[in-house]
Amino acid sequence: MARSGRRAPILPRVTDHEYEAINLAVFFDLENVVRSGEKSFSVDAVLQRLLDKGNVIVRKAYADWERFGDFKRPFHQAAVELIDIPSSKMSGKNSADIKMVVDALELAFTKRHIDTFALVSGDSDFSPLVSKLRENGRYVIGVGVKESSSSLLIDNCDEFIFYEDIVGKKKKRASKALKGVSDDQAEAFRHLLDAASGMLRDGKTLYSSAVKQAIKRKQPQFNEEYHGYSSFSRLLEDAESCGLIRLRRDGRSGTYVIEEMFDD
Repeated sequence: MARSGRRAPILPRVTDHEYEAINLAVFFDLENVVRSGEKSFSVDAVLQRLLDKGNVIVRKAYADWERFGDFKRPFHQAAVELIDIPSSKMSGKNSADIKMVVDALELAFTKRHIDTFALVSGDSDFSPLVSKLRENGRYVIGVGVKESSSSLLIDNCDEFIFYEDIVGKKKKRASKALKGVSDDQAEAFRHLLDAASGMLRDGKTLYSSAVKQAIKRKQPQFNEEYHGYSSFSRLLEDAESCGLIRLRRDGRSGTYVIEEMFDD
């Protein structure tokens, strides 16, 4: 969650009944977030969590990819640009740090439409970068492993998310309710609940248009008609009738707002 005493974050910018999604750039310091000898890191889980917040339009990962070859495929599949920083006795890990700092600052100064920077690292060396980004009006999210994330970096970010909390065991929502519906309906409900729960974690009001935007950020191919609904409102009404959510009408726009979500 956003840290106390910080300025109000850029996200979200609100109209009467919807949110304008923020634009994020995410930078992975892979060596820092992968423990020695570990063979797995869920890049997809991290990106899905960031997609709860807005559009992830820049994705870069920095590593000696000869050493981290096992991670190439999932990063490629997630459309992350791989920046190869070969290790050497002269430069070592700091070369990746410097390249990442240079790229982030260049992006901040040349791409004004990027509101938010996500740094996937727990390295305190990035604290000056965080300060400079915030000085230039950017909202900074840190993502790191609990045991290796510096308190200096955590305290300097606008928001910090622990990797373990992202990949932790998720609740199975409304499994009984989903048993009584078609596969197409169940898939639509899962997309709905996933997007809505992500918005709730960030304290957002669940306007129907914003929830649909969040679904499409995570599932660009999503179309309620494929799941048998003539409109997104019909999908929401069906989810309510199945006991998954409770709806209300927004007084000004007349559109639906998800008032409450129910666990099984």
